[in-house]
Amino acid sequence: MAHVTLKDVTKIYDGDVLAVEKADFQIPNESFTVLVGPSGCGKSTILRMIAGLEEITEGDIYIDDELVNEIPPKDRDIAMVFQNYALYPHMTVYKNMAFGLKLRKYPKSEIDQRVQEAADILSISHLLNRKPKHLSGGERQRVAVGRAIVRQPKVFLFDEPLSNLDAKLRVQMRMEISRLHERLNATIIYVTHDQVEAMTMGDQIVVLNEGKIQQIAAPVTLYHKPANQFVGGFIGTPPMNFIETSIENSSGSPKLMFENFEVQLNLDLQSVINDLSGKSVTLGIRPEDIHVDENGRNQILTQVELVEPLGNNALLYLRTEKNSFVAQSNLANLPQHNTPLTVSFDINKAHLFDPDTGESLTN
Repeated sequence: MAHVTLKDVTKIYDGDVLAVEKADFQIPNESFTVLVGPSGCGKSTILRMIAGLEEITEGDIYIDDELVNEIPPKDRDIAMVFQNYALYPHMTVYKNMAFGLKLRKYPKSEIDQRVQEAADILSISHLLNRKPKHLSGGERQRVAVGRAIVRQPKVFLFDEPLSNLDAKLRVQMRMEISRLHERLNATIIYVTHDQVEAMTMGDQIVVLNEGKIQQIAAPVTLYHKPANQFVGGFIGTPPMNFIETSIENSSGSPKLMFENFEVQLNLDLQSVINDLSGKSVTLGIRPEDIHVDENGRNQILTQVELVEPLGNNALLYLRTEKNSFVAQSNLANLPQHNTPLTVSFDINKAHLFDPDTGESLTN
């Protein structure tokens, strides 16, 4: 396997459309790196530049320590799994998986060995004589992955491979691809717009928005220490709540005010606002850190707009005079719509963001 390095990689399409701006990061050897972000953020463009399917406008890409900017895709020792499977309909599963090796003139015995091994890994040995039209969506995706495995490449590239599957199959295939990574010790670069896929599969996640890298970190770090408001809102389901607050100076001590409520801060957050008197900040807090609790600190009286039961818990959509936010509750007796409800914020889990730049003030 190999490590991949991007150095100030930029992609500008005709018409001065900036798709990727100065992407600069490394994908470690044997890592599972996920590129995640909303549609149009540049993640698939980065993957295609690594594969050699898109020309680089500026910057360099290295596979191991070899500059590959001018190396054609077939010579980069990578294998790519596409969203639409890209199987040959007139060929059997066996022939689809063997096709790339035949083009490279591998001996027949080695081709057969590699195909059989890949089929065994993916539990599709019984499908080798079938054609794609006789396969389910999940089976076709396994064949597409198998075709990549037989290549034994330095790097595997996955471009939203699960987006055409139903919810149950997506969960199953997520587990299978993660197990495959552990079994092969492969270097995998995986593109998705689904942050649940990113959080459950990747050991390194690159969050992108509008062609720019927002943060690169492990899943737990992204969740608990977002670098900016975009990451905090994109990572997590339901997303982080953002509440506009002001900092007022009373008796020489800055206080964080949410509407008519004073938010009692811990020492770390108090130190952040000490030099921000008279300014506004954005308070970020996740739904699970808002508790239905009439005895807790930072109590706020809200109105219940909607309750969404989810089995073992529920989402409570709440509003105050000027703000709306979501809390997650495991109450046995859920509140009714349009009723008052007192909640409290767990301020030790809260974040403060600059309302102008969106950058975190607390990390």
